[in-house]
Parts: sequence; C-alpha cells; structure tokens
Amino acid sequence: MTGPGPHSRLWRLSIPIILSNLTVPLLGAVDTAVVGHLPAAYYMGGVALGAQTFNFVFWGFGFLRMGTSGFTAQAVGAGDESEIRLILTRALIVAAGLGIAIVLLRHQVLWAALQFLGGSAEVQQAASDYVLIRIWAAPAALGNYVVLGWLLGRQRTGVALALQVLINGINAALAVLFVQGFGWNAAGAAGATAIADVVGLVAGLAVGWRFLRPSEGRYRLALIFDGPAMRRLIAVNRDIFLRTLCLVFAFAFFARQGAEMGDTVLAANAVLLYFQTLMAFGLDGLAHATEALVGTSIGARDRTGFWISVRVSLLWSFVMASFFSLAYFLAGDLLIAALSGIPDVRSTAALYLPWAAISPVISVWSYLLDGIFIGATRTRELRNSMVLAVMAFLAALFLLRGPFGNHGLWMALLVLMAARGIFLAAFLPRLSRGLA
Repeated sequence: MTGPGPHSRLWRLSIPIILSNLTVPLLGAVDTAVVGHLPAAYYMGGVALGAQTFNFVFWGFGFLRMGTSGFTAQAVGAGDESEIRLILTRALIVAAGLGIAIVLLRHQVLWAALQFLGGSAEVQQAASDYVLIRIWAAPAALGNYVVLGWLLGRQRTGVALALQVLINGINAALAVLFVQGFGWNAAGAAGATAIADVVGLVAGLAVGWRFLRPSEGRYRLALIFDGPAMRRLIAVNRDIFLRTLCLVFAFAFFARQGAEMGDTVLAANAVLLYFQTLMAFGLDGLAHATEALVGTSIGARDRTGFWISVRVSLLWSFVMASFFSLAYFLAGDLLIAALSGIPDVRSTAALYLPWAAISPVISVWSYLLDGIFIGATRTRELRNSMVLAVMAFLAALFLLRGPFGNHGLWMALLVLMAARGIFLAAFLPRLSRGLA
C-alpha cells in the first residue's frame, strides 16, 4: 500500500495548523471588539500600540518557534530521536533566559516603545497599562513559541491545535470578564493574555515531559550544550532574529505613521491590520506545514520530495489567498462593524478597506517562501531578502505618504509584502543543491 499523496499530506498537516493559527487573530478580534466598544477611541488605540509593542518584542524572538521547527523537522527526517529531544531542551533554556531579561528590562522596553510609536497622551497611558501587566508573562509566551515549533517540526499538528485553542479560549473568556465585567479596560485585556500564556506553557510542558526525560543514558548536560550544535543554533537564530526585527520594525513604523494622522486613523488601521493578521495566520498554516515537509525532505536528503512539497504548497497557497481576497471584498464592511462600534472608526476603515482586500494575493508568496526557507534552515537568505524588502518599503513610504496620505501608507505596506516574495523567489533554486 502507498501512503497519502502530496496534496493530502499537505492538508493533513495544514488543517490543524490553520485552525490553530486562526484562533490567534480571532482572539485579537475579541480583544479589539471588547475594547472597541468602550466609549473612547483611545482605549482601542492604546491596546493597538500595546499589542504592537509585544509584536516588536516577542516577534523579534520568533526564531524560538521557527528555528525549533526547522531543526526538529530535519532531525525527524534523519530519524534522530535523541536530537529531537535535545532541540526542545536547548530552545526552552534559551526562551527562559530571554523571557527573564525582558521582564527585568520592562520599563526600558515600555519607554522605547512609546517613544517610537507615538500617539496621544491618552493612547500612551492605555498602552502603558497594557504593557506593564502583560510583560510579566514574557517567559511563558516565549516558551510557548518553542513548544509550538517543536510540535510542528514533529508533525504533531493536532496537539498544537489543542494547545492554541486552550490558550486563546482562556484569553478570550478572561478578556470579556476583565474588560466588560470588571471594567479594567486595557489593563484587563493585558491580564487576560498573560494568564492564558502561563496556562498554555504549563500544558505544553506536560505534553512534552516524556521527551525531556533521560533515555538510555544519552541525555546528558554535555549533549545539550554541544559546541557545533549550539553554534549552528546561534547562527540560525541570529539570522531569523534580524529578519524578524526588520519585519516588526516595518509594521511598527506603519503604526507610528498612522498615529501621526490622529487617533481615528490609528484605530481604523488597527482594525484593518486584523484583516492582514487573519489572512497571515491562515496562509501561515500552509507555510508551517511546508516547513515540516521541506525540513523532513532536507533531513532525508530527498530532492524529489522537496520539489513536490514546494509545488503543491504553491498551488494551494494561491487558492487560499484568492479566497481571502474575495471574502474581504464581499464581507469586509461586516467585519469592520463587528470590530468597532465607533462610527468614525468604521467609516475611516471602510475608506481604506480595498487595500486590505487585495493584500492576500500580493502577500501570499512571502508567507509560503518563508516556510520553505525556514524548513531548510537557510536563514541567511531569509535575512538578506527581508533587509532588501524593508528598504523598498521605506522608499515607497517616502514617495507615497506625502501625496496620498493613509492610502500611500497602505500602498507602501503592499510594496513590502511583494518585495519579500520577489527576493526570496530569487534564492529558491539554491535550496535543493546538495540533496541526493
């Protein structure tokens, strides 16, 4: 008997990841809707800037998921169970150290974020309330990145889905209770997220516990801190960190430019960025599955399997992106209304809706190619292509924002997404070199 075909393998892995990923922006939609129905727009703007602060901080450490996923998938392809276990341990140690450092530097993080992101005094106060509460869960949030990446690399996507549903379900329920029930406003949204992250890490560690225990005397401290393995881990994580830092900088700069246009534009852009986030997490489901398939092919030195995974993923990613664009054009106004009850925010968001609606078919290639390069742990190309894409974004912003205002800001964002895909595609033929 033969195993499942490439299309069914991709979807078997992708569907749980897509469902898992979609819980994240849906949770963000709950937070936005809860805060967005408070009487003043600055609460919504404060949560948007606070969340952007954590995007800047936590996404900067996204290598904890991406590097763990790529290394684990390659170890699975090579059939090295000992290394699978050691990868999880090394990454958790790194996550704990980084999370503690973030907590210790919390006031410096907040100051830098507010200086960069701007906003009115009311927006900055709401953002401060949000950041100084949520930041205490930084070690747990980073630990969850590790557990998620490890599960994806092992192709245990159903378990990953269960953990994400647990985290985001707790978060959504507590956000409603704390904000609407207790009247804690932005601070309530932050507290809900922090508690959910801690619960999620405890559950994730319980799932992975049996893989952390010694096995046949091979699980020793010297193996955890093996020199070549640690150097490779550091090199890959460094490149992914720089790549992610560039991406988060671009989105943070986008938010700052919107804040300079007033609280209403800032809030409207925050609403439309949830369209982008919803689409991104959906497309990333296919990209994450591709990470696992590509990484396994690399570990097994299977050139044919590598290119089959790439072609199948390209096909289905485009189909899904087209679906998102169509849905946004047809139902975007309804989604805007669900996210905010403030008339000025709704009308402003509707004005710029077409940019969010065409974004999926422009952005899809960057998400998919990210997954391919992460699975192959070819992180130098990821870093270099992102630097070039951010340069293109800043050039477009300089040229377009003045004459076109917020329309120009959205056009520059689409230039960023298109440039990411173009530069990564130029590196794609190199990936299969060296495979049998």
